[in-house]
Amino acid sequence: MTVGTAVLAASEQLPEDVGKSGPLGLLLTVVLLVAVLLLGRSMGKHLKRLPASFDPADAPIDVPDDASELFEPRPGEELLDVLRRQPLAIEGPRDPDEGSTAAP
Repeated sequence: MTVGTAVLAASEQLPEDVGKSGPLGLLLTVVLLVAVLLLGRSMGKHLKRLPASFDPADAPIDVPDDASELFEPRPGEELLDVLRRQPLAIEGPRDPDEGSTAAP
């Protein structure tokens, strides 16, 4: 068989033969489907073993003795206030002369 006849045979392919999958494609599809089903079963078993909640059951409830404890600053509250006053990360650097009225 020469190169010319191979090219001629390839050009004579009928349009209905193009795009058909063979038995190897079917086998691959079935194997992938079985793998997905087995993984789904395994995940379902693992999810059934999980507890309903990860919160500790014996966590103490913090009840204040009087109303004044409700208004005491919590630990870290000062740091949160400082962080809230900081410029956003997407802002450009602030101009130190921003508040002055002098023209450039």
